[in-house]
Amino acid sequence: MQRYGHLFTFERIVIGGTILLTLLIVGIIGLNSFQNRQVDIDDIVRIGGLQRGHQEGAAFADDETLPPAGGIHNPTWQNCGVYDTPIENQYAVHALEHGAVWITYRPDVPADQIERLQDLVSGTTHRLLSPYPGQESPIVVTAWGLQLTLDDANDGRLGQFIRNYEQGPQTPELGAVCSGGVGSPVR
Repeated sequence: MQRYGHLFTFERIVIGGTILLTLLIVGIIGLNSFQNRQVDIDDIVRIGGLQRGHQEGAAFADDETLPPAGGIHNPTWQNCGVYDTPIENQYAVHALEHGAVWITYRPDVPADQIERLQDLVSGTTHRLLSPYPGQESPIVVTAWGLQLTLDDANDGRLGQFIRNYEQGPQTPELGAVCSGGVGSPVR
């Protein structure tokens, strides 16, 4: 009799373990799907037909989207972080190719908004912040092939853009680093 009781206990453990494992797998898949769900953002500009490639001294024409959202760029990328002076397009675009989100602002943006932007970028691995004299909108947020213009750093679309597109599905070189390139961020 004891022999059959032992099998009954073993079967219960196997069945219980299988049920727990199944629930764990379903939970992980469900959580991952929920976290990766992208929310549509109003007013995003999608820029198609962007070439990829590396070229020393790559330049961007004034009639192109500025700041650029992709294109031929320098073989070296911009180190991600906060900059208080303008950075070169050719390096920033390479960081975009690595999955960075580049936030640019006009120098006349109020100091409290610049501080908010700095807080959003500081301590992250794939975000850039720099002034961009001459851009039309006060704030522009850019990922490879995507751009959003904003009037205010407190616009909720800014955070959603970062969640959707930092190392997002549009990234040509997903997983590439945003350090070890050029530039010394101040934060």
